[in-house]
Amino acid sequence: MNDTTKLNFTHHQTAHCENGVASNLLKDKGLNLSEPMIFGIGSGLYFVYLPFLKVNFAPGFSYRPMPGAIFSKAAKRLGIKIKRQRFSNPKEAQAALERNLQNEIPTGLQVGVFHLTYFPEEYKFHFNAHNLVVFGKEGDRFLISDPVMNETTTLTEKELERVRYAKGVMAPKGHMYFPTDIPATLELEKAIVKGIKDTCDKMLAPVPIIGVKAIRWVARSIPKWADKKGAKTTNHYLGQLIRMQEEIGTGGGGFRYIYGAFLAEAADVLKKPELKELSKEITDIGDLWRDFAVDIARVYKNRNSKSDIYNNLSQAMLHIADLEEAFFRKLREVVR
Repeated sequence: MNDTTKLNFTHHQTAHCENGVASNLLKDKGLNLSEPMIFGIGSGLYFVYLPFLKVNFAPGFSYRPMPGAIFSKAAKRLGIKIKRQRFSNPKEAQAALERNLQNEIPTGLQVGVFHLTYFPEEYKFHFNAHNLVVFGKEGDRFLISDPVMNETTTLTEKELERVRYAKGVMAPKGHMYFPTDIPATLELEKAIVKGIKDTCDKMLAPVPIIGVKAIRWVARSIPKWADKKGAKTTNHYLGQLIRMQEEIGTGGGGFRYIYGAFLAEAADVLKKPELKELSKEITDIGDLWRDFAVDIARVYKNRNSKSDIYNNLSQAMLHIADLEEAFFRKLREVVR
């Protein structure tokens, strides 16, 4: 490979890594879809509670589907083909990436966050579902477009291999992906409706571990954790909850803002002004998630003096669940 290979790729900063990589890769192919549009069509709004799965010694919480699901669903609904590859051998993974660059293909990668050298220290923790784009190589340094960063950056061959082969939950295993075929015309309206219906079905699912029911399960568990496990463990669990909400790819509040932006765009495409009102509604719910996170942070840092704080947090989360259930029922009716 030449000492320098730099593709004509435009970096756009976004709120969430997977949506951002998807949007940037598609823009590179001439398809101008916004981050919120990718997120909404790909049914990115989600909540899951897995008390039997321990992550960092706390129950499993997630405000997003599995890594890759948003882009995969969006692509399928839009008729876009994506090639995904994983490699057991890191050298094969690097060779495949370099072949893509030689063929002028910007490439999305799933990586671990902990060893990303350009990340601030406070954002480094063991999370293996981060996404970025490699768009060139200069000497032994790969050119990186990480959509959550202001500007492009670089990683050495060793640094990139380390994050591509991070160990632990959701290990990337050299995962790389890129669009291979985009149809001449997109059925955008159908894709939007499918995305909305799927989101509503997930958030209103009748099982306790996903959607609104999962939010209620977590909410009711907070005072029980305090009674049975004590303040230290409860605070650790709550810290994990807001880390998943606010740090891991935007999460709870931020996802509601992105979804609100999606519904505002969808209102124009589908010619359904009701979606504009629902856009405002989910944005207001996002504000409540952010307030909830701030309240937990105060407890975690022992700055809250309320005597009944765990019950108060439980009630705040139950209130959010009630609002979200009403919101998704209204949304489902609009696109029925």
